[in-house]
Amino acid sequence: METQIETDYKCYHCGTEVAKDAYEFDDKQFCCLGCKSVYQVLSSTNMCSYYSYNDSPGQAQTQSLNYLEYLDEPIIISKLLDYSDEKISSITFYVPAIHCSSCIWLLEHLHKFNPGVVHSRIDFLKKQASISFRNQEISLKELVELMISVGYEPLISLQDVVKENQKSVNHDLIKKIAVAGFCMGNVMILSFPEYLGLASFELEFRSLFGWLNLAFSIPVTFYCGRDFFVSAWAGLKHRMINLDAPLALIIAVLFLRSAFEIISSTGPGFTDTLTGLVFLLLSGRWVKQRTYFHLSFKRDYRSYFPVAVTIIRQGYEKAIAIEELTIGDRILIRNNEIIPADAILMKGEAFADFSFVTGESEPIKKVLGEIVYAGGRQGGEAIELEVIKPVSQGYLTSLWNNETFSKKEGTNGNFNDNIAKYFSLVTFTIAFAAAGYWAMSSDSDKAWNAFTAVLIVACPCVLALSTPFTLSSVLAIFDRNQFYLRNTDVVEQLAKIDTIVFDKTGTLTSTDTAELSFSSDLSDEEKILTASLARNSIHPLSLEIIRWLKTRKYLPVSGFTEIPGKGIHGVINQQLIKMGSAFHTSAEKASIADADSSAVHLEIGGTYKGYFKIKQSWRQGLKTLFNNLSKGFDLHLLSGDNEAEKENLSGFFPYPRQMHFHQSPHNKLEYIQDLQSHHKKVMMLGDGLNDAGALKQSDLGVAVTDNINNFSPACDAILNGNSSGLLPAFISQAKDAVKTIKMSFAISASYNLIGVYFAVQGLLLPLIAAVLMPLSTITIIVFTSVITRYFAGKNKLL
Repeated sequence: METQIETDYKCYHCGTEVAKDAYEFDDKQFCCLGCKSVYQVLSSTNMCSYYSYNDSPGQAQTQSLNYLEYLDEPIIISKLLDYSDEKISSITFYVPAIHCSSCIWLLEHLHKFNPGVVHSRIDFLKKQASISFRNQEISLKELVELMISVGYEPLISLQDVVKENQKSVNHDLIKKIAVAGFCMGNVMILSFPEYLGLASFELEFRSLFGWLNLAFSIPVTFYCGRDFFVSAWAGLKHRMINLDAPLALIIAVLFLRSAFEIISSTGPGFTDTLTGLVFLLLSGRWVKQRTYFHLSFKRDYRSYFPVAVTIIRQGYEKAIAIEELTIGDRILIRNNEIIPADAILMKGEAFADFSFVTGESEPIKKVLGEIVYAGGRQGGEAIELEVIKPVSQGYLTSLWNNETFSKKEGTNGNFNDNIAKYFSLVTFTIAFAAAGYWAMSSDSDKAWNAFTAVLIVACPCVLALSTPFTLSSVLAIFDRNQFYLRNTDVVEQLAKIDTIVFDKTGTLTSTDTAELSFSSDLSDEEKILTASLARNSIHPLSLEIIRWLKTRKYLPVSGFTEIPGKGIHGVINQQLIKMGSAFHTSAEKASIADADSSAVHLEIGGTYKGYFKIKQSWRQGLKTLFNNLSKGFDLHLLSGDNEAEKENLSGFFPYPRQMHFHQSPHNKLEYIQDLQSHHKKVMMLGDGLNDAGALKQSDLGVAVTDNINNFSPACDAILNGNSSGLLPAFISQAKDAVKTIKMSFAISASYNLIGVYFAVQGLLLPLIAAVLMPLSTITIIVFTSVITRYFAGKNKLL
């Protein structure tokens, strides 16, 4: 039912004032048919709880959508999408309208508006929406129209708008700082008579200056300080007191008290304190955001992978860093490798697993000339691709951080979270207790000063900054030493580790200095067949065999299969080639008395040809590494090989009884679970190939790699093999980081206690407290920076 009304209302959906020609539905008023339609959709899908998060959270629906015709063009669509196949497409939008919890809630429930939307994830800080949709049920244009219809139009550009906006300043925050600064300056000038004691001589100006100051405080309170109230109210609606709650309260109290004194002519008010406080708070928030954006941008463009991808130039294969990859490069992707950039399939048969991107684990077959999107993991034979888009480290990083592959965290939370939930409550208790005491003593001035000063001097800015700033600095230090962590939370996980489990091959051993020989002779043709099969695998032993064979000619392989812990096989020139363990080939029928656990057996066309004997080389400094770790950690070793190397390992592994051999990938997983059942905090170091299950099960999984793009969502960190000797230093740095956070909190608490001591007595003026607050924040930032670098120097990581 639609009726026109004359009474002034606000649109229930977007909050726009409605003077006439309004639309009514369910006894609610709307400014236009669009807003009413959105409400009707929400109501029909039982999603009206959208309005419980914020009043009038929506956007006005008055725009024509004819300009979206370009989204039907296949060329434009292909440039915008992150991924697409016959069923699923994924895209990342920058959505400027995201501003509150209601926005997040609504955008993450787009699938209820249209079942063609699979899922959507929102990054509030970046105003970024990552959406997967069924392209047979909803087109890209229809998806954008859906988002616009509910009030969240994406900013569409062929540029990477997310990163561009990440690098740019927050213009809205800058405007608020400018307004607060302008008002503060004027208030300070108009308050000089009060400061200098001239008010009694200039009584005729006192009232005028007071009213002007009140006028300047209004935009500061309701425009500049709005975010503090919004955040505090959102927390209270969820029955939670967040860190913005005391700030919102003090701003409100300062404004109301100032308004009362000025209107009643009983005092000059506290407009100078109010405007100065808001200006300093917003300035601190700007510094904080700039710090976050700088660190996030820096990590987006750092290489998370020690060395990344193999390129083919003039017939030679060469490993280069991902950031060096350019459009037109021919790249080789082996079995289980990640495709780092959008590319065209030029050679081979691709079976790409895009579960990182879509959540669907079924491999998708690609034919020659077809686009293969970044983020897919090749399953099967090696393929050659030609890069058509620049590699995006930020995109690959987002895959690594995809919540679909994140392990469930414990319920203890980090140090900052555990402290934060009590901080505001204690602050409120002290503030109200001090105010109540002085009020009962009939000293209203001291009650007011005590209340306001306690809230200001106990500002939670330090608490909000110290943890992320310290941990982000540690990540940067680790990056420089080729130890790449998923995110800052992993630093605190690393500090809690008490048990370390090592894989052997590729983790304790290095293929760079391994000695290789073959038990018999191979013809040139057999060498080509062997190298062609081995070329499809990224296992360290396969790579070493290819180097030893020294052939540049490779034949196509069909039916390539790699069985973790056993071996590989495939058909070349109509011959079945097998390579791997004795049980994977017919080696058990042959005389292999000289073979040991490191032997790689070869079978061509059903005929056993012999075995590659690999004398494994231990990583340098391994004995020192174990000696250092054994002082504070319980060490274990799991190997899929037999016990041939047990005697050699016993020479430097401190706990021989905790070395286990003949371990399948499933055995390793069960071993980790058994340790955890005894309340151990386990870190697993493996090569990321046969150990994926164990890496994911452990409290902290570290994939050790030398010269391949060994990217896996199962791991929390990637460690370059050459940096494995620094593992004790990394753990020490993580423990020192937690210590730094606690030290910074202790310093902050000491400052707050001293300030509160004077504040509760009414001896600390609110303005002085407001000046001391940002000084304490700067002190903590400097302290955490200096002490983090000090610990890094002590741990020899600089």
